Amino acid sequence: MSAADRFEWFTETVSTDVMPVAINTDRAGDFHAGVGAIELGALTVSTLEFSPVWSRRTPAHIRRGDPEQYQLALIQGNAMKACQLGRDSGLVVDGFIVTNTSAPLECDTDRDGGPIHAIVLQIPRSELPLRAGRADHLVARRLPRTGLGAVMADFLTSLRDNGPDCRNEELPALGRLALDLATAYLAEQLGTVGATPPEIRTRALLERSKVFIERNLGDPDLTPRAVADHHNISLRGLYALFRDEPEGVAALIRTRRLERCRADLARPELRALPVQAIAARWGLSNATVFGRAFRQAYGLSPGEYRRHVLGSGSARVVERSCTLQRPSPTGRA
Repeated sequence: MSAADRFEWFTETVSTDVMPVAINTDRAGDFHAGVGAIELGALTVSTLEFSPVWSRRTPAHIRRGDPEQYQLALIQGNAMKACQLGRDSGLVVDGFIVTNTSAPLECDTDRDGGPIHAIVLQIPRSELPLRAGRADHLVARRLPRTGLGAVMADFLTSLRDNGPDCRNEELPALGRLALDLATAYLAEQLGTVGATPPEIRTRALLERSKVFIERNLGDPDLTPRAVADHHNISLRGLYALFRDEPEGVAALIRTRRLERCRADLARPELRALPVQAIAARWGLSNATVFGRAFRQAYGLSPGEYRRHVLGSGSARVVERSCTLQRPSPTGRA
């Protein structure tokens, strides 16, 4: 839309779809913003990108509309801060801020910086299985993107990018997973992990294990034993953790390594890199085992696949499911 209408559109959209709030900017003449939302049953994930602003939510705004939520926001790009319940988070970038929609709130950004990118998990207070008011102790504090925070950030980023590609019947399950991860993360920050239901702790440990696997695919020593040792659980406990998953832990490691190899084989800029060098990048050092596994998975040898893809100029997707991998923004101004 026209530059003159963008800021008004943004403020009206946030006040209508998120919560009533007063927003100001000194860049109204050249304002940029994008807003998206994914409904996950009782929870919602909102994605926002916007030029620097400052905002205020007063008791009058709360009376006009209160979704009665805790909002867990992953802040990226420019820095942002929140002041609520007598606390000031300070400027936060690449970290989390929690706010309570039922209390007055002031937010500000680095007004000399670039756009803010925020992914906001909107959690109804009635859905959060923590003792009443406990989460208020985390409001307007900078929460780290480490440990479970890294798992939470990866999950929210994946939801932002690929949730719109999922089928409607899959979204409530993603909402339950988002709630479990958020509960475990907030409980960890409160020092009350042991008070969370066992199934939530189990789900959080499973997702943490998956993130560890994803980040260490290039390590040839990545094995189920290494995953178990890193998380201080027995090998038997790790297998039990993956019991209800589509793939066991060893199969998941193998599948993700093959998928990374397939992606690299389709990259024109890596054409000169030997096939086995690509396999070794992803922890597959045995050429015979790699070739056999690749053919079994994709119906072609690695070399045949590379010639087929690069010869045609584009990579064909052999299989596709809702694995949260492709961006699809909901709206942009």
